[in-house]
Amino acid sequence: MAALQEKKSCSQRMEEFQHYCWNPDTGQMLGRTLSRWVWISLYYVAFYVVMTGLFALCIYSLMCTLDPYTPDYQDRLKSPGVTLRPDVYGEKGLDISYNVSDNRTWTDLVHTLHDFLAGYSPVAQEDNINCTSEKVFTQESFGAPNHTKFSCKFTTDMLQNCSGLVDPNFGFEEGKPCFIIKMNRIVRFLPSNTTAPRVDCAFLWPLLPQDQHKDVQPLQVEYYPPNGTFSLHYFPYYGKKAQPHYSNPLVAAKLLNVPRNTEVDIVCKILAEHVTYDNPHDPFEGKVEFKLKIQK
Repeated sequence: MAALQEKKSCSQRMEEFQHYCWNPDTGQMLGRTLSRWVWISLYYVAFYVVMTGLFALCIYSLMCTLDPYTPDYQDRLKSPGVTLRPDVYGEKGLDISYNVSDNRTWTDLVHTLHDFLAGYSPVAQEDNINCTSEKVFTQESFGAPNHTKFSCKFTTDMLQNCSGLVDPNFGFEEGKPCFIIKMNRIVRFLPSNTTAPRVDCAFLWPLLPQDQHKDVQPLQVEYYPPNGTFSLHYFPYYGKKAQPHYSNPLVAAKLLNVPRNTEVDIVCKILAEHVTYDNPHDPFEGKVEFKLKIQK
């Protein structure tokens, strides 16, 4: 019992540990001989090589089933979303307010439009082609350079009075602001087969006080390009890999009679055969709503 209860000194413990790490009598390192360590190492190397090979085979088999040009699953995108520029978000969505007589309140809005339209300058669009057919531009083959497909040009001058070229302030200074509407991309989506989709903007009357309903006229809008249409030759979109230089077509809406000092709610819808705008779960599907207040 005395021997069992005898405590080992620190030097004895260190000597035992050193003997465990390397036993010169048996040639063992950490309790195993060199040959056993070699066999164990070879086993784990072989095991992980096989596992890596199986994983690589699974990934390769999956990639062989994927089309690099078309997403396999896009069933959630039945209809494109719509975005607005300039985009200023408040607590409950797009909320734009400015004072006509104070250029500090609308200078940032103008800069936002200039920055956005920089991608539609003639230089930025030089890799695209001029399209005039006004019909769906179907491309079965990859006829463009580098195994890609052609994209149609859309340049800022097509927005005419809302291009920033004629009026660098986009009408904000005079209280008749321009807003740019863009449909989001969906691969191989056709908004319509024969008729070009168009934008229609209007007041949302319920948000106006009851006593002002009869005082406010319907929203008057100038659209650019004319009639607010997205030409069909910009559709379908074949994806970033197939059309690396594609630019979304735009429609500019110049609002002419927004009442002063009154917050109004405006909705711009895309009217097209295959575009829906009544989805209660997605307020930006097929339309964009925004609050606007112009002070003087």
